Order: sequence, then structure tokens, then C-alpha cells
Amino acid sequence: MTTAQVLAFGGVVALGAMSPGPDFAVVMRRSALAGRAHGMATAVGVAAGVFAWAIAAATGVAALVAMSSVAFTIIKLVGAGYLVYLGVNALRSAWRSRDFRSDPDAERTAGSGLWGSFRDGLLCNALNPKAAIFFVALLPQFLSADAGLAPMLTLSLIAVVITAAWFLTVANLVAAARRVLSRPAARRFIDGMSGTALIGLGVRLAFTTAR
Repeated sequence: MTTAQVLAFGGVVALGAMSPGPDFAVVMRRSALAGRAHGMATAVGVAAGVFAWAIAAATGVAALVAMSSVAFTIIKLVGAGYLVYLGVNALRSAWRSRDFRSDPDAERTAGSGLWGSFRDGLLCNALNPKAAIFFVALLPQFLSADAGLAPMLTLSLIAVVITAAWFLTVANLVAAARRVLSRPAARRFIDGMSGTALIGLGVRLAFTTAR
């Protein structure tokens, strides 16, 4: 691979990471709800999901998922259900929230530990078959048919680093404004908007086709 190819690959991955989607909604809500550490853990979970799909695409597994209607349907329905679940929880929190400090949903989120935040980010990405389609379409443009393990790992790591850098930035920016965002009105707005977005993205994912 040439430097130009690596830069081009990184640019495409960056645009994909920055596009609004469930990953962004989950990282933003975790950061505003439970703070910087939880937001960063969610960001790392998203990056782990990207790494899994990149490796799956490089080894041909993601192509099988994209081509198998059964596998694609199962993954997308489970992923859609998970997004709707997260969205409903956010809307329930918006409905009953009166004070951030006494909100039971906030307490459960903070009390679930960093693993819970990491898990949300990981599952949000790993259960999205659109990520499989993205990498199946992208990697062959930068890897030859006889590419070895090193180029595959290189591109996969580039995808992880770029994704992690973007979402860690989002987590830190949102967490920095947490004092403002923790106000009851702001909190209800964030929960309502993120909940609506997650449910909408879940429904959209449920009707996504492989082609």
C-alpha cells in the first residue's frame, strides 16, 4: 500500500465515523449521563466493534454475512431491537426525570460500571450489519486478492484508531459541558432527542436490506 492509499482509506473511515448514527447517540448520552470515563469507555467499545467488522471483512466473514439473507436478517433484527431498547430507556428517563442527581436511570447508568458503557458501544456497532457492508465494499479497494496478514491488520488498526479518536473527542467535549447538560431541562432534552434518534435508527435498521 502506498501512503496515498492509506490516507484515502483513513479519510473514508473518518467520514463514516463522523456521520450521525447510533454510535454517536450512544456515546453522547453516556457522556452526558455518567461522565467522561463512561463516555470514553463507550467510545472504546465502538472502536472494538469497528475492529471486529474490519477483521471480519478482511477475512471474508463479513462478506458471508452480507450475502447470507438469514445471517444478515438475524443480526439486523437483534441490532434493531437493541437500539430500540436503548431508545425506550432514554425516553423513559426523559419522562420521569426531574432532577439529574435523583434520576434513577442516571444512577443505574453510573452504577453499571465502565463495562456497561463499553458493552453498549460494542453491541451498538457489532450488531449493525451495515458496518459489514461498509467494510466489505471498502477494503477490496485497498487490498489485493492475495494481500497478506500485515496489510489487513494495518488497515483494521487504522480504522480503529480513527474511530476511537473521533468518539473519544466527542465523549470529552460532551463531558466538559456536563455541568450545563445535567440541568433538568437540558437532561430531558438530551434523553428525548437521543431516545427518539435511537428508536428511529433501530426501525430504519430493521428495514435495511443487504443490497
